[in-house]
Amino acid sequence: MNKHPPMNIKPLPLLPPKFEGDRSVLQVFKERKSSREFSSKELPLQILSDLLWAANGINRPDSDHKTAPSAMNTQEIDIYLAKADGLYLFDAKQNILVPVAKEDMRALTGFQPFVKEAPLNLVYVADFSKTGKTGSDANDYANIDTGFISENVYLYCAFAGLSTVVRGWIDKPVLAIAMKLRPDQKIILAQTVGYPKM
Repeated sequence: MNKHPPMNIKPLPLLPPKFEGDRSVLQVFKERKSSREFSSKELPLQILSDLLWAANGINRPDSDHKTAPSAMNTQEIDIYLAKADGLYLFDAKQNILVPVAKEDMRALTGFQPFVKEAPLNLVYVADFSKTGKTGSDANDYANIDTGFISENVYLYCAFAGLSTVVRGWIDKPVLAIAMKLRPDQKIILAQTVGYPKM
């Protein structure tokens, strides 16, 4: 787990996932798409909780295995959440959001205008201290593992009627400094999530 300086903000407990719905998996695949238009409406806690569980939550508590696979089960991808009220880190084991910074960093998560208006930008960060590996293999695995997670987000968004788009057009050095990442952490991609703009 990434160590951050203590803050006066308490962790935000998430809710257990709701396993309900009347749509087939194939229907969700049919509706999966990228969208770059978002409402600024906040996501309810249940939707946010379900989204993060689908993205990379623990689905087998006896082994801490997750909804998204990872190479050699290193589970090196951390999900940060850039929201209007600050930056958070998703802790899947405790099912909480850990506060990282009080600043609104949404505008730093990409160059597109919509990133600062949408309620949520997920930032996928590889923590290479978890893998014990460096170099091209470590980067390849991190890229692949991020792809698994981001596709889980796409499918959940299609199921829940949310808009999303995964993005690589980021000033990664600037964002990494703002997030206070260590040298062995690397931003891979970002993904915007929100309600469709009406």
